[in-house]
Amino acid sequence: MSVLSELKPREVFRFFEEICGIPHGSGNVDRISDYLVSFAKERGLFYIQDELKNVIIVKEASAGYEEEPALIIQGHMDMVAVKKPELDMDMRTEGLRLAVDGDLIYAQGTSLGGDDGIAVAYILALLDDGKLAHPRLEAVITVDEEVGMDGARGIDLSMLTGHRMLNLDSEEEGIFLASCAGGARVHTYVPYTTVSKEGVSYRVTVGGLLGGHSGGEIHKERGNSNCLMGRLLYALTAELPVCLVSMEGGLADNAIPRQTEAVLVTDQQNEERMCEMIRTAEREIRTELAVKDPGFVITVEREAEGKYDCADAESTAQLASYLLALPGGVQGMSADIPGLVETSLNLGIMQLQGEEQELSCDFSVRSCIESAKRTVIGKVCAVTELAGGSYSVSGDYPGWAYRADSPLREKMIRVYERMYGKKPEVQAIHAGLECGILASKIEDLDCISMGPDMRDIHTTEETLSISSTGRVWEYIVALLAEKDGAAV
Repeated sequence: MSVLSELKPREVFRFFEEICGIPHGSGNVDRISDYLVSFAKERGLFYIQDELKNVIIVKEASAGYEEEPALIIQGHMDMVAVKKPELDMDMRTEGLRLAVDGDLIYAQGTSLGGDDGIAVAYILALLDDGKLAHPRLEAVITVDEEVGMDGARGIDLSMLTGHRMLNLDSEEEGIFLASCAGGARVHTYVPYTTVSKEGVSYRVTVGGLLGGHSGGEIHKERGNSNCLMGRLLYALTAELPVCLVSMEGGLADNAIPRQTEAVLVTDQQNEERMCEMIRTAEREIRTELAVKDPGFVITVEREAEGKYDCADAESTAQLASYLLALPGGVQGMSADIPGLVETSLNLGIMQLQGEEQELSCDFSVRSCIESAKRTVIGKVCAVTELAGGSYSVSGDYPGWAYRADSPLREKMIRVYERMYGKKPEVQAIHAGLECGILASKIEDLDCISMGPDMRDIHTTEETLSISSTGRVWEYIVALLAEKDGAAV
């Protein structure tokens, strides 16, 4: 049964609901890619689906717009698929469970994937509508943007004719993005020594945190559950012989982790002191996060006495020291643009891998200054080496530089002012977009990014504004109908 069928614009929400019904988390894009190909085939549109599953669809200009510059419209088909821990759902095989609350659309117990499902819905609605006035439209829909922009990195755009691009991967109506940070992923591996330990096991969970996008929310200094678990372990191992059986936290390197869980073993006589130390740490951290992340909590469950294969006490202490020594969060603010984060680091995924006998960590590094990005990467690698570990760097992508002369930006501002009687904001952001990578493939690419209002993307609290989605649709339609020589 359709949940969004009565919402307007109907064509946009119809496609959005279809997209939400198809599992499309990063790395799981075959079905959504094939859906896009079927869409193009059914309408007789030219399309390309490459080996990575990127899709390009072309719609020729409508009558009277043949001489207008072609416009590339771009978004990505994957989403950050996260769910609440207690939810019984497999996001690799099941579609989202949509719901509406007033002006907001959300998914029950999971992320919504408005980033970037609504972009794909807009694109399909534009390609499907035979009555719209528009130049040649070249739709570029990439894969796996959320895990390193792999699709944008590997796509061949040589067949495109456009040199102007409207990227629909932004989350705040009325703001036109004209520049963004570059970034990379760092993967570290720190070995540990195992032991067979007799004692009592305890399940310790750091949770209740807000999380969020490591580009969009990093400046809010919310708690990172992986880093906080490291802090807690450091305090415990400084006084007690504690051994790690397991530890896992975070779901994506570019999402601030909300929950980290560890199973610890210690001698029974240490139970009272350990619980006392955890409560002390919880009070201290809760005070620090009282405004930034008020839901923070640490829970402890006593499990069972027994014999466990685990990291020995010395290795556990060394891993705790490693986690505490790592840099994290905001590393520098821009001196040119007030309030803009220049450089940041997010420990998004952490897991104790028993078979490999190593702690693996995945980080997202961002910076609008290339040298600062390299420095932060170097810090993570240096700390890892000092801990006796190894590392690799992947998904390095360039920033998107501001363009002083932008005919597309001026046109978009002109249309916006006419429709709303005010100027839009033109901004740079700390989050990464595919514009920088795509600009390296298309000479003299003139690009702007925009989108409707979304909140808490990459979290289970993600929402999409219905009214904003409608206004942005009306704006895009008007923008496409605006000829280059139109008067203000």
